[in-house]
Amino acid sequence: MAVAETQLYSKVLNKFRNRSTCALLESLLSMGFPAHTAQKALAATGHKTAEEASKWLHSHCNDPSLDDPIPQEYALYLCPTGPLHDKLQEFWKESKNQCARNKAHEIFPHITLCDFFTCEDRKVEFLHEALKKVGDRFLNLFPPVISLSLHSSVSYLGFFINDAHANVIKEFAVAFATEASILAGTINVNWKLIIILFLDCRVKPCIKQLHLTLAHKFYPHHQKTLEQLAKSISPGQSCLWTAALYSRDMRFVNYQILQALFQYKPQNIDELMLNTGDLIYVDRSQQSDVSDGWVIGTSHRTGCRGFLPENYTEKANESDTWVKHREYTFTPASGLPPKNENEPRPKLNGEVHNPIMTKSVTQTLAFQTIALRRGLLVMRHGERVDHVFGKSWIQQCLTADGKYHRADLNFPASLPKRRDGIRHFEYDPPLSCCGVFQSRLVGKLDIILIGMKRISYVYCSPALRCIQTAQCVLEGLKLEQKIKIRVEPGLFEWTKWEANKIIPSFMALTELTEATYNIDPSYRCTFPLSSLVPSESYEEYISRCSAVIKQIVSDCTSIILIVGHGSSLDSFTRPVLGLPARDSNDFAPLVRKIPSLGMCFCEELREENRWQMINPPVKTLTHGSNAAFNWRNGMLDS
Repeated sequence: MAVAETQLYSKVLNKFRNRSTCALLESLLSMGFPAHTAQKALAATGHKTAEEASKWLHSHCNDPSLDDPIPQEYALYLCPTGPLHDKLQEFWKESKNQCARNKAHEIFPHITLCDFFTCEDRKVEFLHEALKKVGDRFLNLFPPVISLSLHSSVSYLGFFINDAHANVIKEFAVAFATEASILAGTINVNWKLIIILFLDCRVKPCIKQLHLTLAHKFYPHHQKTLEQLAKSISPGQSCLWTAALYSRDMRFVNYQILQALFQYKPQNIDELMLNTGDLIYVDRSQQSDVSDGWVIGTSHRTGCRGFLPENYTEKANESDTWVKHREYTFTPASGLPPKNENEPRPKLNGEVHNPIMTKSVTQTLAFQTIALRRGLLVMRHGERVDHVFGKSWIQQCLTADGKYHRADLNFPASLPKRRDGIRHFEYDPPLSCCGVFQSRLVGKLDIILIGMKRISYVYCSPALRCIQTAQCVLEGLKLEQKIKIRVEPGLFEWTKWEANKIIPSFMALTELTEATYNIDPSYRCTFPLSSLVPSESYEEYISRCSAVIKQIVSDCTSIILIVGHGSSLDSFTRPVLGLPARDSNDFAPLVRKIPSLGMCFCEELREENRWQMINPPVKTLTHGSNAAFNWRNGMLDS
């Protein structure tokens, strides 16, 4: 072996000599944890503290994969901090509000240096060491300000890095990849071919065009809006760049991430325990046989798998499940972040800036501005009686002589009189007793009156359950004598979903008035009841919804309440927001997730000639099921 070869071989091998077990691992081993699970816990928690790793192990005590030798995946990102990061986060928020989510929202602002690679749990510390060593080597070479130029296309918006600066960053990425491969890989040296292979940990640096993505895979008609928002970002703003090492669970790549909004205690052995804030991995391709309203997923916190109610969750970002291991900040020689000449300088007259007071005044002004804007609150009706007792509910309530009998406390106390007979309630069902309570409860929440200007218009589907919901909400608001309900047939749900394949026989306006519902008899509907066709196509339904909601919005100057169906929340807001119709294959799965009294709220930004969706004034009402009970079944069994 040549002298040079011997020196290189010796240098590589010395990396692995005299390695003692890390203090964190020793601590876990002293607690009685096996070495392989202790190393797995440290890798999953970022090698921060023994306490965190111990807590992870206790949480995963029932994890069926705890002993599986599956390593984490790791990636190295270059992330901005300081004012530039804050500005990018503002763009993230505004782009989501104005143009809906796109692929970029799944991850925080970053430049990819090394894409995901695997590394054995026992060698993760070598990655930390590699980042520190290479960071120190490049500290004085790293550009104090990275030159960014905006690039836009029909499906991508982001900053490209100037070639001179990109070359230095690429050299850093290559150096890290090499060092990490040497330290964390298994060495196989072929001296005849002069090849050194580093197995088990193959780190691939990004050497193509470096970029910081702002938006990706968005609707083409949103391109101009996104470009306008991006222009508010000054690439030269003060910023410290940080190289950060992240890990993720490689088993759940491309899964959807849900976050629990509420605690859920399992009712059956195959259900998943949820704590508020829990993150759940969900494979959408495995949900075909799951009951409506439920999904099957794996808990990020415990590793356990089971069924969970989807309306207890909301969509989270992919990166929410990632773990940050180490970071290296490229601090300029002065120790301070680079200044932008255009940034405001501190005042020299001794005035003290009070950020808390400024924020308070800003929030007050923003609140007053919102109060003057038009708004559109779209609400699904309350709990309908046939969803509790089934389609045959009417048979359960009829006596031998055809009179209504309240067979359960959740049946309505009475039914309004209608000309065509009681059996027509089967296809035009009322609210359950709980549905009435739900609707009044929503109306009684003073936040509706405090959080926005008082509701001035109420439009309603002709379905009895929707009219009852609108009436109860108005009663809760104490507005039932001041605002009349405008019954609009065009707000009825997609007729293809009607079980009997015909348009239900709705109660006449005179009958509704006689039943003490505060109906507006002078209202002339946009879409006549006679124009509703059975089993309409999706295109016909979307066209109807678009025409009706645009007419309603153009006729009103204040806050509008629409009481409709689960489908209403999507089909009546998208035309107002300027979004194209949702694909028909995605429509039904979305609607199934919308609970009773689910809401969407859109507000008009008149100065920008557009609408945006914001948080509704009232949160969704969530409650558990209460099954029927008969004391004869089981109570007297020996």
